[in-house]
Amino acid sequence: MIDIVRANRTDIPILAPLLDQYRQFYQQESNLVGATEFLSARILNSESVVFLAYYDKTPSGFCQLFTSYSSVSLQPILILNDLFVKKTHRNKKIGEALLRKAQDFCAVIEYKGLALETAVDNPAQNLYERLGWKKDVGYFHYFWQRPV
Repeated sequence: MIDIVRANRTDIPILAPLLDQYRQFYQQESNLVGATEFLSARILNSESVVFLAYYDKTPSGFCQLFTSYSSVSLQPILILNDLFVKKTHRNKKIGEALLRKAQDFCAVIEYKGLALETAVDNPAQNLYERLGWKKDVGYFHYFWQRPV
């Protein structure tokens, strides 16, 4: 059984190892202290909304949402910045449940919609499209990185 809850400060010790595994999936070095500090700041300062998924009462995944704004439509939007399901819990519809929870939350707070970006070879694209997400083919995504 899948249970999705909105994370709060008491969930940070449960979430931090999941964020650490997520970062390692993206070839970052393990940093449990950094993951804990990052989540603590986001949750305690109300800078993000995190949904935590349990599968048979075992923490199995999460998604993290950040608010942004569209000047064109004059409406707030949510950015689905992170979506992760533990390798041992994949193919159990946990990712789908997290995405649906994010969509439901967006509808409840009456934001314009949700945005996400993903790698061109991410197999989850099929899931996104099945759940009503539309691939933006009219715009390019650019990123400027501060020189270190």
